[in-house]
Amino acid sequence: MVLPEQVFILERPPSRCQMALGSRKDVVSVTRLGAVARRMRRRSGSEEAMALNLAQKKEVVAELANVAASAHSLVAAEYLGLTVEQLTELRKKARESGVFLRVAKNTLVRRAVEGTDYEGTSDQLVGPLLYAFSVEDPGAAGRLVQEFAKANDKLKAKIVAIGGKVYPGSHVEVLASLPTRDQALSMLLSVMSQPATQLVRLLSEPASQITRVINQAGQQKAA
Repeated sequence: MVLPEQVFILERPPSRCQMALGSRKDVVSVTRLGAVARRMRRRSGSEEAMALNLAQKKEVVAELANVAASAHSLVAAEYLGLTVEQLTELRKKARESGVFLRVAKNTLVRRAVEGTDYEGTSDQLVGPLLYAFSVEDPGAAGRLVQEFAKANDKLKAKIVAIGGKVYPGSHVEVLASLPTRDQALSMLLSVMSQPATQLVRLLSEPASQITRVINQAGQQKAA
């Protein structure tokens, strides 16, 4: 009796990885786990970057809030179209004139000015803006923006704020006309040389006197 021909199929010997893991299915499972791990690492990196951005935003808000709490005035200006070189020059002039200059997102500025004299500007902070705070004297930010805009028409004042009041950008000229710190000291010395009654009258004037001056100038300009 002749036995039917038997065909033997030799399986490929298992690899070292398969021998260690047990089967091909295990290898596939480990591969999938590796992909999941890589996705988790990428997600973790994104969360870390998000946390870093949040920390940076908090720093910006804290810095702006600190400046706004003591600044004499604010000018928010449109700057689209200015080159990097022009912005660098503007920042240099700001440092020289005692003006804190910052380009920041409007949402961050709104948070920063809460509870300050500039809270009233929140509704008007729309579009790309740079913010100039007068640190040393009230008219500094106005003079900075006005003078720089003469040679760079892409810089346009949009909002002027002082004494808790908000004005249109056209009032930047009035703000710029306010006396400098040295001029104010000179005026004070001049008044101090006058009789004591005049000095008392000057010191008794409310701080909103500057606001009244700007209001009057704005009314004259409108007329």
